[in-house]
This record gives sequence, structure tokens and C-alpha cells, in this order.
Amino acid sequence: MITVEMLVIELKKSTDTPLYEQIYDQIKRDITDGKLPVGMKLPSKRKLGDFLDVSQTTIELAYAQLAAEGFISSKPRKGFYVQAIEELAYVQPMQVSGNTVIEKVDDIAFDFSPGKIDTESFPFTQWRKYAKDVIDESSKDLLLLGHPHGDWELRQEIARYLYHSRGVDCTPEQVIIGSGTEQLMPLVIRILGTEATYAIEDPGYPLTHHVFFHNNREAIPIAVDEEGMDVSSLQNSGASVAYVTPSHQFPTGIVLSAARRTALLNWASSGDEHFIIEDDYDSEFRYTGRTIPSLQGMDKGGNVIYLSTFSKSLMPSLRIAYMVLPPLLLNRYEKAFIHYSATVPRLDQHILARFMAGGHFSRHLNRMRKIYRRRLQVLTEELLSYAPYVSFSGDEAGMHIILTIHTERDESSLTEAARKAGIRVYGLNAYRTVPMAGEPSFLLGFGGLSTHAIKQVVGDLMDAWTIKKGEKSI
Repeated sequence: MITVEMLVIELKKSTDTPLYEQIYDQIKRDITDGKLPVGMKLPSKRKLGDFLDVSQTTIELAYAQLAAEGFISSKPRKGFYVQAIEELAYVQPMQVSGNTVIEKVDDIAFDFSPGKIDTESFPFTQWRKYAKDVIDESSKDLLLLGHPHGDWELRQEIARYLYHSRGVDCTPEQVIIGSGTEQLMPLVIRILGTEATYAIEDPGYPLTHHVFFHNNREAIPIAVDEEGMDVSSLQNSGASVAYVTPSHQFPTGIVLSAARRTALLNWASSGDEHFIIEDDYDSEFRYTGRTIPSLQGMDKGGNVIYLSTFSKSLMPSLRIAYMVLPPLLLNRYEKAFIHYSATVPRLDQHILARFMAGGHFSRHLNRMRKIYRRRLQVLTEELLSYAPYVSFSGDEAGMHIILTIHTERDESSLTEAARKAGIRVYGLNAYRTVPMAGEPSFLLGFGGLSTHAIKQVVGDLMDAWTIKKGEKSI
């Protein structure tokens, strides 16, 4: 066993680098340098926390990041163990061809990434038309800087779209355009002040959560159950800001229940500086029942910050996201960032604005709902033939589902078996603050896979996991 004294960790509490990240970096370096023996058990979170004089939560975050990247592995009720670097799937050996260094990549034929979209169905003809109209000498004024919040034409179209599709009640003045959620979130954090403490969903979206850590803001994991974020735990956490994905929780796919929505809004209205950050990342795609109303549209106290993006609805590379600020925070934002410029090129803003104004965005969404609904149907039908040894959830909306395998094998071994078969899957534990024991679960994104590919890859995946139809062989 590795003792706390064997870990050479020197924390610099005066720097901007979060403590958990310093611990993560130094343990990672010791593993890659071969200073920590493979297979050896790391100190418990309590022992290491006491030794370094930091909270167990800080150690949990460091261990969770190391586990997510494969430097260590978690054994239920036993602890964390150093993993062999040469066995890590993402460490790619280099090959030399002549004077050129070539990176060897995994032979992955199918990728269940929840972030992929159907690129074949993009409306290139309509987009090209508006691009030609905008990129013209008559639009030379667009070469100059525009409004720091984004050009009025696009903000107006977004406000109109949100009202009709999501019930978001806002004016164009409240809409702020940015080049991605990860660019807007630090701005939100600044206007919420240094005293704000954040509650995050567990499991949840890692990239957004890292924004809190990198900006030295305390983030408290709140468990997600079958109704969404546990609001009672939130109320007892001491947090003042709750970050949630209520319409289609990432990654579980759960919809925040009506009772929880009311409780969450009541919690927000109970404090002068209580706010909800509502990330509505893929609300456009719902396949059963009515569209889930936004929390912002239900909010009567000006406590909800609404975030969304065009990454899923149009294309990730467009890099256009937006937020809707309540009046109090809009006033703070204007004072804090009066000298900032918009981070999205004006030409792109106007192409999108004209695309929306011409009705093409709505028609594109209607078409994509049908396409993704069909892919979801094919995926679930294929998986049902392997029941009861597999089950799935989160299939009411979005572009991924959660697949649970009823087996005694662990998540990492199944992930590796899939990789060897040329299939990339994403374990649910990678999205948890602390990995959990129990039956392994995986995110299966279907947006980037054709119906034909889905039929093939499900069979290949089950073969890799030695699951046969009508049999339990794992």
C-alpha cells in the first residue's frame, strides 16, 4: 500500500490553481514517471485529506479525475489503485514514417459519443444562400465590431424562438450571445460574486463543472435520483446557486419532476442571492408527450439564468451559445463587462439570424426530430431483444440514452472489451464526482449513427460483452 508519505504533494494555497487540481497533477506525474507502483493502493480519502489538511471532497475530486482518465481504478469497498499506463486506451504510441511522426489511434469503427450529430442532414443549400447574402459588399458594416451582447437581429430571433418553443419570457435585451457555454459560464460566475457557492448535479456535465473549479468557486455535488436533483439535499447544502439540466438531465436523461421544479423555484426565491442556472442544452428533441416547460418561464422572482446553445440543433462548430439574464443580473453584467466585445463573428450571427427569420431553423428542427426519433426507436428495439439482461432509460428526449448491464463485471472491463471490438462507449461513472459500485451503466449517443449502423453496432457490442439474445451469459 502507498502511504501518504510516499506521495510527494506540495500544495500552494496562494495560487489560482484549485487544490484538487494540484493533487491530481502531482499524483498523475508520479504515476507517469513510474514512481508509484502499478497495482498499489492509494491512501484513503480521509487519510490523505488529514495529511494534506484539506477536505475529503477535495481528495474525492482529484481521485475522480484520475479515475476518469484511467490513471487509477476504483474497486468497490476497497479503494483506489494505480493502473498500468501502457494499458490506458488513450495513451497512443507514436510511429515514425520517414521524418514524419504519426500518432497511432485506436481502430474505432463506432462511437456512441453523446455529442455527435447527424451531419448528413444539415441544410447546406439554405445555409449557403444566407451566407452568400451576408458575405457581400453591402454588408461591409459587419466587418466592424457590433454590440457587445451580440447583434440585435440574432438576439431578437432567439427571444422570439424561445418564447414560442420553450415558454421563456424575455426581451432581446436580456439575451447575451457567446461562443459556447464554457465561455459564458465564467461571465456568469463573475457577476454572481465571490461569495456564491454552487450546487452541481451528481452525476453531471464535467466540462461545466470544471469551470467552477478553475474559477476557484466551491461546488457541492447534489445527488440525482429518479425525479432529478434532490432539492432537500440542496436546501441543506448551504449552496446559493444551483446548476441544473432540468428538461433532460445530463447524463441520466431524467426530467426534473413537477414537484421538484416547484421546490427548486421556491428555494431560489427564499434568498436574496439565490439563483438557478438552467442549462437547456438539448431541449429541442423530445419524442413523447408535450415539451417540458422551462424553469425560466415558471420563474416569477427573476432567479433563473437560462443557458442554451446551437451545438445540438445545428452544429457544434458554429460556436454560438446564449444566455438569458434576469433584470437584476443584466444590470450587473452591463456594468461589469461594458468594455467587452462580442465573441461571435458578426457575419456568423447574421447568417444564423436570417436562417431563423426565414423559418428554416424551425423546419430543420422538425426534420431532425423525426430522424432522431427513428434512430432512437431502432436503438431501443435492438436493445429490447437482449432484455432482461440489459435495460435502458432516458429515452423520452435528447440524443442519448442510459444503458445498464445486469452483470457482476465492472464498468472498466466492459469499456475495454467494447474498445477492442472497435466500439467506443462512455461509462456513467466518468460523469460522477465519486465513482459508484453496482451494475455498470453507459451513455449511448445515437445522433451520429445511421439506423443501419445502429443495428450492426448493437449486435457487435453485445457480442463483445458475450450477451446473447434470450440468454444470460455474462
